[in-house]
Amino acid sequence: MKKGAPIPFALLGHPVGHSLSPAMHNAAFKALGIHARYSLLDVLPGDIPRTLEDLQQKNFGGVNITIPHKEEAFRFLKAHHEVSPHARALQSVNTVVFRPDGKLYGDNTDAPGFLDALREAFRATPRGKRILLLGCGGAGRALALTCARQGATAMFVSDINMKARCRLRRDLKKVAPQMEVGGVALSRAEQVAPHCDVIIQATPVGMKPGDPPLLPATAFRKGQMVFDLIYRPALTPTLAAAQEAGARTQNGLGMLLHQGARAFQLWTGRKPPVAVMRAALEKALRARTR
Repeated sequence: MKKGAPIPFALLGHPVGHSLSPAMHNAAFKALGIHARYSLLDVLPGDIPRTLEDLQQKNFGGVNITIPHKEEAFRFLKAHHEVSPHARALQSVNTVVFRPDGKLYGDNTDAPGFLDALREAFRATPRGKRILLLGCGGAGRALALTCARQGATAMFVSDINMKARCRLRRDLKKVAPQMEVGGVALSRAEQVAPHCDVIIQATPVGMKPGDPPLLPATAFRKGQMVFDLIYRPALTPTLAAAQEAGARTQNGLGMLLHQGARAFQLWTGRKPPVAVMRAALEKALRARTR
């Protein structure tokens, strides 16, 4: 019989109640016989440093970080603990390991998880592709910089926040000086979209009932790859518009799975049971959409 309380893990975000991560990680812990429990913690903006220090005292094994805290977590961990070279390059943390020596270690599994999902869904990589990014926040920024490092030939970034858009453009030019880089207002993104091979939707638009598609069907074309980071609903308005135009589409469930599997390995040192995690995610998603 197992003794003691399970090792706690959690997802920190705001809001966070929609997440399917507990289903995925708790199924993985059970499959490998690890006495641990993953939960959701709603954390207000500005509270990440205090929360991480509090969880450290509560013997957490690790946490995931989601919207809107990834850059705040990076700044705190860089100043007071340790971050991976990958997280340092992206200036964003989505996974934190609580080490036995009391130090916290921040990493980012979003980008490699996205690359895993892109290969799985489309048998493709960013190399040689013209890419349009909708949304320059934490996740979008990480994916854009990763695609640049992976050999994309052009990257157009679009966001209602001009400051975020301009900052990402500057950073992309530093990372990939030979790559074509452009900033596009959301109102003009549909003019650029048809000329791109890959479109990444990295905004929250589409999560709420009644949200409009960010781009109309006329912005897409047959053969395009359209990746929406949202996984609930499974078919967002943007993906529906893309499908209408004949584009190939993928929602964010695959990225959630693969970034989660990489986080699980960082926490436990064990090979993640990806098939078990996928089945748990799909079951939880079906239950939410009934």
